[in-house]
Amino acid sequence: MSKIEAFLSTEEEQEIVEAIRLAELNTSGEIRVHIEKTSNGDATERALEVFHELKMDNTKLQNGVLIYVAINDKTFVIYGDKGINDVVATTFWDSTKDVIQSHFKKGQFKQGLVQGILKSGEQLKKHFPYSNDDINELSNEISKG
Repeated sequence: MSKIEAFLSTEEEQEIVEAIRLAELNTSGEIRVHIEKTSNGDATERALEVFHELKMDNTKLQNGVLIYVAINDKTFVIYGDKGINDVVATTFWDSTKDVIQSHFKKGQFKQGLVQGILKSGEQLKKHFPYSNDDINELSNEISKG
């Protein structure tokens, strides 16, 4: 079993996908989770690369949020696009990171990701509410590197 497969069970992955679906129900925003073994360097730079690879920079309102996890590096990055970054409080991403990290430190990886997703979804809903012409622009599935 690889590190990525051992990080979350299939059931836990489905719970994360469901959290993304629920978080996106009331917003035009898009949330993705990407998991890989290592960032091979700076995790923030790698998160930005993944953000572009997943075409998260192509959302209409620039309101995509990526939660990037590098398992072997024991690090993660929350990367929000310009639209969401322009409207959330300057402390928002740090407080979201703290929520995720508190669960990760206890080995509760699924719960940390779910809480981070739901917290991000609340802000997306507040600033980018759902409208009738909204479409799900990006997959809710967890991507893996």
